[in-house]
Amino acid sequence: MGSFPLATDLRASVPLVAPSLLACDFGHLEREVRQLAEAGVEVLHLDVMDGHFVPNLSIGIPIVEAVRRATDLVLDVHLMISEPDRYIGAFRKAGADLLTFHIEVVPEPTYLLREVRGLGAGCGLSLNPPTSVQTIKPYLDQCDLVLVMSVMPGFGGQQFQPVALEKLRELRESAGPELLLSVDGGVGTETVAACVQAGANMLVMGSAFFRRQDYRRHFDELTQLAGSSKHQQA
Repeated sequence: MGSFPLATDLRASVPLVAPSLLACDFGHLEREVRQLAEAGVEVLHLDVMDGHFVPNLSIGIPIVEAVRRATDLVLDVHLMISEPDRYIGAFRKAGADLLTFHIEVVPEPTYLLREVRGLGAGCGLSLNPPTSVQTIKPYLDQCDLVLVMSVMPGFGGQQFQPVALEKLRELRESAGPELLLSVDGGVGTETVAACVQAGANMLVMGSAFFRRQDYRRHFDELTQLAGSSKHQQA
């Protein structure tokens, strides 16, 4: 598959800090989304959990719809669910711009990656810390995005697992500069530099982002840190 236009546009802005709305104040969701946009955020990350593939439940289609109504920002929807093929169409209709599902539940993902693209969204694969990068290497040229989990998915606030850095380096070397390479889990000021230097160009942050009240200042600090780390990598 050729490069997806949205992914091409996003690559012009990397490295990207993508706040994970799972950690936001859902009692004031529209306000939170508006403040993130005013801070300069380009991508919002939404974690969908089914209580089966991961031991937790989170947001679903109505929340994605609500966020879509509130903003034109890119919605990066991460499906941590056992049967993504059943829900791809619904999440795309709800407003997802990027749809990522797990190689652990779809070990032969070509058909589903093509379906996501056919629906007009960017397609991605994700892998958990115990999963080898070899499982997704055959499909890298079919992906707009690869998401490396640096914690086991399901709960926020976990400690970053350094094994993710090895995976990021290997994936960046294999895929080249065109792939959006994202990392999620324990990403914060202490780990941003290492992630970017390892090849990540999208940084998903939950509790580490939202614990600060001044979103604009915090976003600027993180973006500057990521950008300077990118130059060090070069």
